[in-house]
Amino acid sequence: MSRKFLCLTAMLLVAGLVCAGGSWAAEAKKPRFIVTLPGMLGDKSYNDSCKVGIDRAVAEFGVEVKILQAASPADFESNNLSAAEGGYDLVIILSGQQKQAASKVIPEYPDQKFAIIDFSLPDNPKNVYSTLFAANEGSFLAGAAAAMFTTQTQIDGVNAEKIIGWISGIETPLINDFYGGFKQGAAYIDPEVKILQAFAGSFTDPLKGKELALSQYEQGADIVMNVASATGIGILDAAAEQKKFAIGVDLDQDNLKPGYVLTSMLKNVDMAAYLFIKSVVEGTYQGGGRLYLDVAKGGVGLTDFAVFKEFWKDKFPQNIVDRCQELAKEITEGKIKVDEFPGVR
Repeated sequence: MSRKFLCLTAMLLVAGLVCAGGSWAAEAKKPRFIVTLPGMLGDKSYNDSCKVGIDRAVAEFGVEVKILQAASPADFESNNLSAAEGGYDLVIILSGQQKQAASKVIPEYPDQKFAIIDFSLPDNPKNVYSTLFAANEGSFLAGAAAAMFTTQTQIDGVNAEKIIGWISGIETPLINDFYGGFKQGAAYIDPEVKILQAFAGSFTDPLKGKELALSQYEQGADIVMNVASATGIGILDAAAEQKKFAIGVDLDQDNLKPGYVLTSMLKNVDMAAYLFIKSVVEGTYQGGGRLYLDVAKGGVGLTDFAVFKEFWKDKFPQNIVDRCQELAKEITEGKIKVDEFPGVR
């Protein structure tokens, strides 16, 4: 083998190593993300919905995403501070519950990109991309469905009284937006329908959720709307135990208690999480921008009632599905204007 050939081989080998090194460097430069949650995973609702979007982004883009969970509101500020200090390409903060903490941390890190889901900041900083949902519109549909359902006495467990329930964790402008839409939707169908309203004082207390739901069923409610994250698991438990009914929230919860969850109001925070990660990967991140995900954009809506229909078969009230589809179309077309709670955005 000639000396010239050996030199050429060595040069090619070095070039290959440089290229490989470049490949490793490129891979090392993949965007890194961190998400701070207002609670814990496993709630089968709000936090888990966000995780669905994260998982989709990881599978599609091969990115690294770290998740910080919060055992209590006392963790909010420290989690957001830790996230901002971590040198991530994007910090995603979920839930208006964390608005106060985010308002303290974000101004201290003007060079860090943030994305906030389910709330916005008044000054709309240039390093913050935010998403809000038309919870009022989705809840309008849920309220309409509940008002129609409370008259379906052919279904075992539905009494002759026009009473429905609504339970949440902690009262906030966003939660009031949920309730306002629910109330308006129920009244749109039948102004005589009575709504029982309660707050558990926590989004992480399923026992309290169950206690409140049992109380509302005892007071004559046929169906209770769950707007309570992990607390809502207790609401669904109470429905199945009493052979009464519930409406799920955030994720599709219809299968958690088949035959006792009429439908679920989807609030697709998974869509927001995915879109934010995608924006950084593709270089379309819009600092200072705001997304508003409503019925028209598929950000909120109801599940298809299929699980409930399969359970109740010929007793299933198809008219509720048909009417809700009509109402969603009318909202999209602007024929129905759902009131928004002041200060929610």
